[in-house]
Amino acid sequence: MLFVCQGNACRSPFAAAAARRLLPADTDVDSAGFMVPRRRSPAEAVTAAAERGVDLAPHRSQLATAKQLRNAELVVVMDVEQRRRVIGMQPGIGPRVLVLGDLDPLPVTERTVPDPVNQPLEAFRDVYARIERCVAALVALWHQRPAGQPTG
Repeated sequence: MLFVCQGNACRSPFAAAAARRLLPADTDVDSAGFMVPRRRSPAEAVTAAAERGVDLAPHRSQLATAKQLRNAELVVVMDVEQRRRVIGMQPGIGPRVLVLGDLDPLPVTERTVPDPVNQPLEAFRDVYARIERCVAALVALWHQRPAGQPTG
């Protein structure tokens, strides 16, 4: 399972950590993005994640690669544009790519899980709460799928 967001500094590493907590230990979960690699998570991301039991301090961003996308059973993105980019990088992957916000069990007005970068701590708290809800729904679906079949 590969979580992807724009910079791989806030949303996707937190989503991957949330999924790791809920999935069996032998499930391969990673995160990546489309921007400069080896960037640290912003201080607000580290603080908000720590409040939820996730340590983003050691995280460094990494670029999504065609190999990662090809090998992932499921690629989870934060918005429709990221879905398009992923499919552009790895044609034919469309059925294995989903927008995380589509799984929000609460009524929402948009599919996008918004990027909290350059916003106050409260924005990170709100986004991380939504990511946890969506990841919990995703993991429930993941457990229901036939072995070897993606949820998309």
